[in-house]
Amino acid sequence: MASERDRTTGFYHQTLETLSPVGREKFLSEELRKIVIHACQNAPAIQKKFASVGLKPGDVRSVKDLEKLPITHKHELASLQKEDPPFGGFLGVPMQRLKRICMSPGPIYEPEDTESKNDRWTQAFFAAGFRKGDIGQVTFSYHLVPPAFWFEDALHRLGCIATPGGVGNTEQQVKMMHDLHVTGYIGTPSFLMAVAKKALEFGYDPRKDLALEVGFVSGEMLPESLRSELEETFGMVIRQGYGTADVGCMGFECYHKNGMHFPYNCIVEIVDPETGKQLGPGETGEIVTTVFDEAYPMIRFGTGDLSYYTDEPCACGRTSGRLVKILGRLDQVTKVKGMFIHPANVDEVAARFKEIKDCQVVVTREGHVDQMTFKVVLSEGITPSDDLAKQIESAIPQSMRVRGKVEFIERKSLPEKYSKIDDQRKWE
Repeated sequence: MASERDRTTGFYHQTLETLSPVGREKFLSEELRKIVIHACQNAPAIQKKFASVGLKPGDVRSVKDLEKLPITHKHELASLQKEDPPFGGFLGVPMQRLKRICMSPGPIYEPEDTESKNDRWTQAFFAAGFRKGDIGQVTFSYHLVPPAFWFEDALHRLGCIATPGGVGNTEQQVKMMHDLHVTGYIGTPSFLMAVAKKALEFGYDPRKDLALEVGFVSGEMLPESLRSELEETFGMVIRQGYGTADVGCMGFECYHKNGMHFPYNCIVEIVDPETGKQLGPGETGEIVTTVFDEAYPMIRFGTGDLSYYTDEPCACGRTSGRLVKILGRLDQVTKVKGMFIHPANVDEVAARFKEIKDCQVVVTREGHVDQMTFKVVLSEGITPSDDLAKQIESAIPQSMRVRGKVEFIERKSLPEKYSKIDDQRKWE
């Protein structure tokens, strides 16, 4: 039976979410000045960043001033952390102040502060429709990476209960949803589809026998056809958010699903990839963000994702700009089943096997589920075998955190110059 909670209106922090353009500029500039001073005093990598272009903290006082600084791209973090372990010089507080250190593929270490006031995911959950008293099932990984922990924190801030489902174990997760009358889902859209199929196998009617009313999805593209199918299957409302493990939330949908609102407490720029200059509404560029996080003060962090934004009014009353759509990536880094994989990860797998001469990862999508094929060209004199395929398949998740199937191919099947990762997925 559906609850009587109002999931379509309201704000997590009305004053800050409904600021005028002038008020927002003032608020963000004040927060920017504070984090710049803190970072330049405590994080050597930020000190070097300013020094590299001859700037002092006082030279960056507004959002527009950020154009003076170079962009630090995601693909640089792994090498920076190798040069200056463990955090590449970006740690801005004493190690003893940290409550958690996670690791994403790269590897990239992400510190989290015990004194963090980061409520950007909480804003996202409220906008999606989560309310006090909800039971939210978190189906993101609790192993090494940070999102599941962030999402639990967001649920707790809203007065919700979390059930830590983690990845997989679909049968047990469906039972937990049924027995505990779980009202909220947090995970990828493809896993929610798997939940629907498993529920039907149990003889459950997902609309009647499960209590799901609201869902927050991320980590994958959400085609409207898939959203509609899931909402109809469960009789629930599904909204999506956008973020990375390095900086957290950068955008989230409200009930009206006309783009992803910028959180009130971070700066999101759309910039020209070649010049780093800020672009206006409707212009396509790279998503670059600055977060006010003392422990890990990322200032002008380049996500590598392409998008554009709008500043047209939204019916929900939030006055921030909104990302309209994620259009793709600048580089070969690709997200598969919610995890970023790098060309270097492909090479890392290949380096473990003298039998591999060349290789390529091909990403496709079947039935709203990502599929990854690790195509292998064997060295001369090596014969393909099921045993070798299984060995390689076992090594893939150690480097990429996702599973893939091995396919042996002839070298002539690959072009002379080819991408290590070939993303063949088509989106609406």
